[in-house]
Amino acid sequence: MSSPSAHTYKQAGVDIHEAASLVDDIGVLVKRTQQSRKLANAFGMFAAAYDLSDYKAPVIVTGCDGVGTKLELLLKYDLLEAAGKDLVAMNVNDILTTGADPIMFLDYIGIPKIQKGQITRLIAGMVEYLEACNCILAGGETAEMPGIVPEGLVELSGFAIGAGEKGELLDPGTIAAGDVLVGWPSAGFHANGFSLVRRILEREKIELTDEEAQKLLLPTLLYHEEPKALKAAGVRPKAMAHITGGGLPENLGRMFLKRGLGAELRIPFWQNDVVQKVLHHADKADAIDTFNMGLGWVAIVAPEDADKALACGKDAKIIGTMDSSARVSVEIV
Repeated sequence: MSSPSAHTYKQAGVDIHEAASLVDDIGVLVKRTQQSRKLANAFGMFAAAYDLSDYKAPVIVTGCDGVGTKLELLLKYDLLEAAGKDLVAMNVNDILTTGADPIMFLDYIGIPKIQKGQITRLIAGMVEYLEACNCILAGGETAEMPGIVPEGLVELSGFAIGAGEKGELLDPGTIAAGDVLVGWPSAGFHANGFSLVRRILEREKIELTDEEAQKLLLPTLLYHEEPKALKAAGVRPKAMAHITGGGLPENLGRMFLKRGLGAELRIPFWQNDVVQKVLHHADKADAIDTFNMGLGWVAIVAPEDADKALACGKDAKIIGTMDSSARVSVEIV
């Protein structure tokens, strides 16, 4: 028999029964991500399984990312679904750069107290993107941590798993001078550089209307259609890059600079009024090294494939040609 002063987990701020019931509540959302792809075991077990027997020589690809300090603004403006989309895109896009298929996604949500409505909205955003790219929400962790996660805040991390045929994965080692870089637009800053964005908004006392805030905080685009279209057009890219923190110079340069290759990029002026409202107060060189500057996805293709690549996806543009300069320079035109 318990003593009169016996303490409970719920008194400590954690309701395990509420957490368990949440798994049942989101079951309908999870089922939306299991259409043509299915888990090999039941959702909600201790680990998720996926059958790779449809692949002849499967290679597993993994990635892990978050939403960064953009999350503070997303919470401020009550854009929880957008946060869920950001989380998926930041992870799935990285998987797509390899030429692999995104097959499973897991999330981590750290909160001070379980609020079913809040968590369901986050997961609804994730599911919308996962359903679009045929990736299963395989599970995750909702950690109720009173006293560790401050009230009003949420921690988010995502984990993506992809699979591809060994012979079909892209090899950046095949990039050569003369290859063409094709870029596709971003929706905004996506989910990178928001520590700088937040500093500028605060220090320059920039007030955003609700419309401007929603435009500034548009979720990271999911670039699953572009690789699919390239494949359908018979174009095998030498490499693909998701332009995140580090901008075009770092995200492209990691694929070829160490082999003595480089590129001079000419990118269009970013026609986005709320983005320019922020960039007006940023150091120009630092902005190029921080933000995607209006291009969220880049494929490097053989010159004979450039025209076909331009037809794959909306508003694609040739932004440069590979050379032997061993540097990446960016000029805004």
